Amino acid sequence: MTPTFLAAEDLSMFGRDPWWLIALKAVFCFAFLMVTVLFSIVWERKVVAWMQLRIGPNRHGPWGMLQSLADGIKLMLKEDVIVKRADKVVYVLAPIVAAIPAFMAIAVIPFGPSGNEVSIFGHRTTMQLTDLPIAMLYILACASVGIYGIVLAGWSSGSTYPLLGGLRSCAQMISYEIAMGAAFASVFLYSGSMSTSQIVAQQHDRWYIVLLPVSFIIYVVTMVGETNRAPFDMPESEGDLVGGFNTEYSSIKFALFMLAEYVNMVTVSAVSTTLFLGGWRAPWPISTFWEGANHGWWPMLWFVIKVQLLLFFFIWLRGTLPRVRYDQLMKLGWKVLIPVSVVWLMLVATVRALRNDGHDFSKIVLYVGGAVVAVLLISLVADVFRGRKAEEPEEEPAAFDPMAGGFPVPPLPGQTLPPVPRRRPRHERELVVSGGSDTESDRDGREDEGV
Repeated sequence: MTPTFLAAEDLSMFGRDPWWLIALKAVFCFAFLMVTVLFSIVWERKVVAWMQLRIGPNRHGPWGMLQSLADGIKLMLKEDVIVKRADKVVYVLAPIVAAIPAFMAIAVIPFGPSGNEVSIFGHRTTMQLTDLPIAMLYILACASVGIYGIVLAGWSSGSTYPLLGGLRSCAQMISYEIAMGAAFASVFLYSGSMSTSQIVAQQHDRWYIVLLPVSFIIYVVTMVGETNRAPFDMPESEGDLVGGFNTEYSSIKFALFMLAEYVNMVTVSAVSTTLFLGGWRAPWPISTFWEGANHGWWPMLWFVIKVQLLLFFFIWLRGTLPRVRYDQLMKLGWKVLIPVSVVWLMLVATVRALRNDGHDFSKIVLYVGGAVVAVLLISLVADVFRGRKAEEPEEEPAAFDPMAGGFPVPPLPGQTLPPVPRRRPRHERELVVSGGSDTESDRDGREDEGV
């Protein structure tokens, strides 16, 4: 059996376009994101209305399709208020810092094959703005920079609740970026490259959603938490933080935060399509009988369809699941996603190392399956002993004195407060009923007393 070697990036086809073609591609990437965002907002309101048996937007444009455009114009024309205690420079720059990185990540996403498949005004070019040997690290860097905009927005507002919302959002995004990076690393190990075009090229026979299903599930969960979308929209929780980090913002600056959220949705959907869903490649039934499905302008159609399906998944989650508590969100990120992603990464690295050494794939599956079964047996035994321990009668918890330290403190988990003594009333209270004195309850009472 021939050993499997790492993929060698051939990025020589990039960097040859004239300046006007590069500018045209950049404008196309910007327009693609803006049009997709405008469509996604209307689509989200329509789909959620359909799920909740409502009508949804139906006033602006045919079938209400121009509702998001009308909302954008309304936000731009609203009064731009800057609160008195705000740090004005940081207050104005924060929405820009949050929005610009969201647009930058799309630069390395391939919309089609890396070869000279299409011709634009007589110039053969790739269907991608640019590519890098470390393109996926560039995407992670752009996502990390966007966090600063949210934190600075909460801090510069000069108010307590925006500050809490910014810190909450920062902790959430950082926590979920760790598991997201581990999911990326599994793809790097299997493809042997960090280049987006090379990762799509390595999925010519089988998509990575089939080979790396755990990585795909982890990334889907982390991309929802990364974009602050329901059910992980803690920074926007109305009940306890009013509106989160953007409470003190209005007009165009508020619109930039909303735009950054939806652009990030499109970006993470495009990244998920590139890493796990074959990128621009046609789905399996079509690619088997149509050779031209992966050539010309057709790959862009398959790419857009996959991105829209993932955006529908975002909308589906918002219309289905309730918002979780913040402690549940952080517990899922630190105690579930990160350990699972690290263990899965070690497993993928072991499989790749064995295949590179020329071991038979069936033996690798046997070894890995045996290790998984052993782990499951150990966890089963641990659960059995944990259940027996839970069945044992617990000792009465020690009395808890909240004033032991000189000032009142809340009880810890497992501790209970002593009952509060209450003074008996001096006079017995009489039951007062509505209506006349000769009611049904009064007659029953007199009969019981023998009157």
